[in-house]
Amino acid sequence: MRTLFVWMAGCLIGLASVPATLASGWNMPVGVTDLSREIHSLHMIIFWICVIIGVIVFGVMFYSLFKFRRSRGAKAANFHENTTVEVLWTAIPLLILVGMAVPATATLKKMYDASEAELDVMVIGQQWRWRYEYLGEDVAFNSSMSTPRAQISGDEQRGEHYLLEVDNPLVLPINRKVRFLMTSDDVIHSWWMPDFAVKQDTIPGFVNENWVRIEEPGIYRGQCAELCGMDHGFMPIVVHAVEEEEFDVWLTERREEAEQEAMGVDREWALDELMERGETVYASICSSCHQAEGQGAPPAFPALAGNQQLIDDQEWHLDIILNGVSGAAMPAFRSTLNPVEIAAVVTWTRNAWGNDTGDAVQPSAVVETLANQ
Repeated sequence: MRTLFVWMAGCLIGLASVPATLASGWNMPVGVTDLSREIHSLHMIIFWICVIIGVIVFGVMFYSLFKFRRSRGAKAANFHENTTVEVLWTAIPLLILVGMAVPATATLKKMYDASEAELDVMVIGQQWRWRYEYLGEDVAFNSSMSTPRAQISGDEQRGEHYLLEVDNPLVLPINRKVRFLMTSDDVIHSWWMPDFAVKQDTIPGFVNENWVRIEEPGIYRGQCAELCGMDHGFMPIVVHAVEEEEFDVWLTERREEAEQEAMGVDREWALDELMERGETVYASICSSCHQAEGQGAPPAFPALAGNQQLIDDQEWHLDIILNGVSGAAMPAFRSTLNPVEIAAVVTWTRNAWGNDTGDAVQPSAVVETLANQ
């Protein structure tokens, strides 16, 4: 009995500390969208309903244990079913469930209503990065974790946003309804942004929908919430929400950059230009598997440094980048990277870490290879 009272006291202390606990970060965030606040409110209503039910049920149980304990001479009664009680303990929970289901259903309908969007963004999960395509705007880019490997290995002090920083954040306007069309190029990922109350699986071969209307400018961080492979923990999401005018300027600049990139396919690039660009692409796309120094992680990810087949066979090397390796973790980059980026990363890997082939693979060669396949 003493143990029972100690346990009850602990429960009451814990219940009294609930508001402080919720405020200290244990609860889901309120968020920066109207829908996220509605979800949080619904969550708290149902939470307190469960608390009240728990207090009543356990209160009656503990009262009965204390009041009718054997040490006080209580004797068990011998009785059978009571129709009124059975009706009550069936009807009351049913009414409570219906009462919770009505507002929950209304909120779910809003969550799934992605119609009348003002901007469409395709979100593509890839091991282990995200690709964003602004549909109808000719703007697309990859977003990879930018936390230095030295921090991950412990050689450097970890930054404020350790494992939650990227090279290219998703930029979105506030006060516009943005529809996300979500899929995956390889395995199941999950695009999770707590401040938006958005958590959507990206599944190969399927396109799921979700949406957001951000009300406050700022930088918001999330992660892949699916166990998608070895580097699952290195797949962060960063959204930069800006004023509508600022977003329009940014979108125009990115569109112009894409046009200039397309024009770069026709010119001859110097070796040092390709090496500089290729190093950036490799760090963003390839280093998570093949490592920063090209040593790889055999047998899943072969070493590139000193790889004789890579050094001797340029056509084979280019084909691997374009088409990937069937049945392996190496994906095809023909639709993910543009010809300039592919030419640059092939040039970089053929000349870095002592490979030193002296080759400068031109974007025009990539375009020609694509045309012949």
